[in-house]
Amino acid sequence: MGGQAWATDDELARLRRSFTLADLAPLAAEAGVTGTVVIQTAAEPWETPDLLGLAAGRDPYAAAGRARGDGSPGGGPAGCAGDGPAAAGGLLAGVVGWVDLAAPAVADAVAGLRELPGGEFLCGIRHPVLAEPDPGWLARPAVLRGLRALAAEGLGFDLVTLPHHLPAAVTAARSVPELTFVLDHLGGPPAGSGQGATAGPWASAIRGLAALPNVTGKLSGVHTSPARASGLRPYYETVLAAFGPDRLMFGSDWPVSTLAATYRQVCDVYRELTAGLSAAERSAIFELTARRVYRLREPDRARQHDR
Repeated sequence: MGGQAWATDDELARLRRSFTLADLAPLAAEAGVTGTVVIQTAAEPWETPDLLGLAAGRDPYAAAGRARGDGSPGGGPAGCAGDGPAAAGGLLAGVVGWVDLAAPAVADAVAGLRELPGGEFLCGIRHPVLAEPDPGWLARPAVLRGLRALAAEGLGFDLVTLPHHLPAAVTAARSVPELTFVLDHLGGPPAGSGQGATAGPWASAIRGLAALPNVTGKLSGVHTSPARASGLRPYYETVLAAFGPDRLMFGSDWPVSTLAATYRQVCDVYRELTAGLSAAERSAIFELTARRVYRLREPDRARQHDR
């Protein structure tokens, strides 16, 4: 997939391979991450069944040797969203997949996914809105109908946008108050530029979304190089002030994040950013918000994790 605003074609070429749980597991262990949610990368019908299969313990990528990675933002076969104990089955605790939201039978598509191996791990849907040329795509009547169907099915919707899509995201979240929206990558701020952190269209849209109780923010998408907390702090502080720690969650954006930093470095950036919060607030950001929003199963715990 070329022509992306957030990466060059040469950078995208580094992502065009399969990234599996076998790749992620040692990185997660080193960083102290024990539970993840995989986030869709491709607006194609084959991907979500594959991801559900991974959650069920079947690895279609390792078995078939397919190169599915397409360089889309937000994850790959093992992108993280939430840092805490996994469901009893292992590292992969949930799947945010894809369906055609503009299609007339969204509920049927969701039902079909739930009947597949691993279907019980389906916890949300995402569409790569940032690839839509129409900045108002999310507010189209057909899409709003699809979003209402997701709400009726008990699923959430992850928003991955560029700043000019955010006004339509506000319209969609206001139009479907029964649906939980998760704003990925801080809504695509101009990180590292030092501009627009407290004023301007991005900051205004962030506050507009945060004013809606059905929207949660995700601290993810470090695409500055080198990855430094100082470059993200103004945007983090705007999002923290708008949403509060109980409506924020961490996401690694792995493997896309490898364009700028290692998995451990990404985790450390957000741990540094949140170091001034209380233990309870950090626990919300690195685990509890994701568990609540994605309705993940609670694991058996011998002890509580202080992050």
